[in-house]
Amino acid sequence: MGQLKVTLCAGVAAVTATLTPTAYAAEPAGGFSVTPSTPAPGDEVTLKVTGCSVKKATAASKAFVSDAHLVGSGGSLSGEARVRTRIDPGSHDVTITCADFRVQGAVKVVAASARPSTPASPVAPVRAGGGGAAPLAAGDESRVEGPGVAHAVTGLLLAGAAAVAVVLRRTRRHRGTD
Repeated sequence: MGQLKVTLCAGVAAVTATLTPTAYAAEPAGGFSVTPSTPAPGDEVTLKVTGCSVKKATAASKAFVSDAHLVGSGGSLSGEARVRTRIDPGSHDVTITCADFRVQGAVKVVAASARPSTPASPVAPVRAGGGGAAPLAAGDESRVEGPGVAHAVTGLLLAGAAAVAVVLRRTRRHRGTD
């Protein structure tokens, strides 16, 4: 009887979770966002628009190197664009064209800050990943030791116990006691 109660409670919980309305932070129809909100010249931005009933749209701006193609479903479309490297800081208009409407927005380009002096990607081997082969690949003089005598003895004992279990099982089957 205990399992029946647990099953019944789990079923009620699943139905309740499915039917309970969930609150979503919905963006208004025709909503437009740019990430990062204040890009610098040469940065890549992600554009997002809501309210389009189609699966494709185009975002055009003089701030972008080329028009951005937005794709998605469920009324939310997104895509990426690169800000021109030679553009004046300030607000630049963005027009997103869907099949059923147009969204006007703006992207605020800020002055390029001092770029980091170190490169963004590694220029030398990085000690990451590789598992047990990492020290060997890095050329370290330290060697990783393999299994010792204790491991070998333990392995032999376990293999022997498995062999004895198999033999006993077979003899019981042949006698008909299993």
